[in-house]
Parts: sequence; structure tokens; C-alpha cells
Amino acid sequence: MNTELSHLDSKNNPAMVDVGGKATTLRAAKAQAIVVLGEEILTTLNADELRTAKGPVFQTAIIAGTMAVKKTSDLIPLCHPLAIDGCKIEIHSHNTSEVIITCTIKTEGKTGAEMEALTGASVAALTIYDMCKAMSHGIVIREIKLLEKHGGKSNYDHEVSSGGHGK
Repeated sequence: MNTELSHLDSKNNPAMVDVGGKATTLRAAKAQAIVVLGEEILTTLNADELRTAKGPVFQTAIIAGTMAVKKTSDLIPLCHPLAIDGCKIEIHSHNTSEVIITCTIKTEGKTGAEMEALTGASVAALTIYDMCKAMSHGIVIREIKLLEKHGGKSNYDHEVSSGGHGK
């Protein structure tokens, strides 16, 4: 594990990482967020894809997450802007009270897409909360985490790193 912070200069001031000398490579990242809605809300959503005044919940969350992916460098101060080649957000029921959101990003670039994947999953989760909060403020967003990262100088797989207990 690397213990150095990459976004600090030699004087401990915030600094964007210089990726100028890095090679452009295919990079991918996958992140996940879990939204605990409760059985009643999830049953309603699964029954007929609840439509609210703001639109259909899961489809709206997918669009919001995708838009957030494209705006990640505007939201995270030292994040490089990336040209996103692919973004896929999936939402599915995990049990009787939770949905799992996964956001998978692909790009060719000099820096990874982990922040974009994490941002996409997070904003999709926040959108579900926003659209369902009228039914309950007891909704919980939890376990926003990186599942996979490929390309660049290191790879990461949560399943391997956590001994297979990641999901």
C-alpha cells in the first residue's frame, strides 16, 4: 500500500498530479453504491417502476449518474478531465430492501477513471434518495466503493483484495 498522498506538492500544498509524461492507455474502473430503501419502497419500485413528478426513478438515476461522470473534474478539485469512451450504470435489487448501483467507465487516457466511476455511482444513489424521500427519510446510502480498476501502472480488484468478501 502506498502511503504517500499524490495530490500534495513538496511543500504540502494541493497540486494536480502531472500526467504529462505518462503513456495513453486503455483504462477502466467499476464502482458500486448500495441504497437501502426498505421493503415497502423497493416493492413499489419493482412493481411498476415508480414514476414521480421528476420522472421514472431508476432511469432518472442512470441519467443523473452518467451526467455526473462527465462532470467529475468539475466536482473534485484536483481531478483531471477525461474523455469518457463508455459509461454504463446498472441498478438492480439485491434483496427485499436494497438496490445495488454499479457504474463502469472506460477511457483511453493518462490517468485512471476511478473517480468518475465512484462519482457516477454516488450521484445515481443520491438521485434515488431524492426521488424516494417523500416516502421515507430513512433511506440509507452505504458502501460506496471501488470494485475494479484496470490500466495504468496498477490494477485493483476488490474481490481479490478483500479475500472474496466484497459484495
